[in-house]
Amino acid sequence: MVFSSLEFLLGFLPCLLVIYFIIPAKVRWLRNLVLLAFSLFFYQWGADQLVLLMVASILVNYLGGLMAGRRDHPVLAKFGVWFAAVLGLGLLGWFKYAGFLAQTVCDLGFAIPVPHITLPIGISFFTFQGLSYVIDVYRGDAPTQKNPLDVALYVALFPQLVAGPIVRYTTVMEDITHRRETLDEFAAGVTRFCFGLAKKMVIANAMGQIADGVFNQTAANLDPGLAWVGALAYTFQIYFDFSAYSDMAIGLGRMFGFHFLENFNYPYISKSVTEFWRRWHISLSTWFRDYVYIPLGGNRCVKWKHVRNITVVWLLTGLWHGAAWTFILWGVWFCLLLLGEKFLWGGVLNKTPALVRHGYTMLAVVISWVLFRSVDLPQAWAYLGAMFGQTTGLAQDGQAAYYLLEYWPEWLLAIVASLPVKGWLQEKLKQGGNLGQTILIWAPKGLALGLLGLSYLKLVTSSFNPFIYFQF
Repeated sequence: MVFSSLEFLLGFLPCLLVIYFIIPAKVRWLRNLVLLAFSLFFYQWGADQLVLLMVASILVNYLGGLMAGRRDHPVLAKFGVWFAAVLGLGLLGWFKYAGFLAQTVCDLGFAIPVPHITLPIGISFFTFQGLSYVIDVYRGDAPTQKNPLDVALYVALFPQLVAGPIVRYTTVMEDITHRRETLDEFAAGVTRFCFGLAKKMVIANAMGQIADGVFNQTAANLDPGLAWVGALAYTFQIYFDFSAYSDMAIGLGRMFGFHFLENFNYPYISKSVTEFWRRWHISLSTWFRDYVYIPLGGNRCVKWKHVRNITVVWLLTGLWHGAAWTFILWGVWFCLLLLGEKFLWGGVLNKTPALVRHGYTMLAVVISWVLFRSVDLPQAWAYLGAMFGQTTGLAQDGQAAYYLLEYWPEWLLAIVASLPVKGWLQEKLKQGGNLGQTILIWAPKGLALGLLGLSYLKLVTSSFNPFIYFQF
């Protein structure tokens, strides 16, 4: 079940809303229990029996948190962190990386069995989320939660369960026990959800059809124009697909009184790769910063250790995204770019015109998405070769022109929606007196309803509706 499905929009969500809001607000524990039950059902719908893995993760992090909070017993507290880390990361390693490692060993000439393991959806997200709770308890940044229901709700809460954003316990701990659901918050949540749904159905899915149409062809036969069209389409698809999910997650959270932090901040306006990663998948970037980079020493160390710390983070970031050499190379690519900006060409870059810096950044990002999208390294090399004229591919019967002309409204929407136009309009309306304030209040709600109708039409007339980040 996904947010952009009839099962969710016409079945799951309405039933949850009715049951949840029938319960008096003062009976908080019962509302939380309903949310937990529906969240586990939501996960079970797509994961089937692997929902037991989710339950195991909750139990591990609950017990780990109890031990990590024992500051009167430092040994036990440290054991609690190791307990949660070893079991949590061990399960993640088995389900996500065992097959990849075994296949790599086989490719080196050693005959060992390769396990065929079903990857539980969202395992990377809820593993990192649960582990952050235990670490924060150990550090004293969060209180020990002795109520297992509250820990379970934190880990399993359905809006952000399978594709983020990665929520810190310190962000929502007050919401779990003392949140207030108001009509204004509910309306704001519905509005945010509708905007996210439209981004997914109108822009991301259209760009996804183009990207799949190009990437599914033999890369060596592509002409440069078509290759660039496919790469740019995927660049827009992955942004609007993932940011749409985050929008819908944040909106759903607000409907029930939860406040999740933003996960994207217009990353495609960045003028350096460093800035890009301050704006893209913010919850993952800050997770690695706080739990890997800083504990290793961050930038407060000698130069070679600083380089090591950045390298470790980006190798892990690549592996987090998937068990494949393409993801590892994707992480290495960004590692090299960030090291270069930090120690080599960053000073020169800052002195160049803004348009040049933006072009450099987007070129680097588009190349990275080709690595990210490719099935394997040979396809990645061939596709990049096609983009830069290194293949013998001829014009593909006007396919590039077809994808540009047939989908021109979606291309235009993608470009406009990648820019901070919303903030600019809000500032102008704030300066427009009473009329501007009235428009500012009611226009988003009216537009959201229109987008909801448009999204519904797209939903019932199209079968193309994947979520990219469900594989992580």
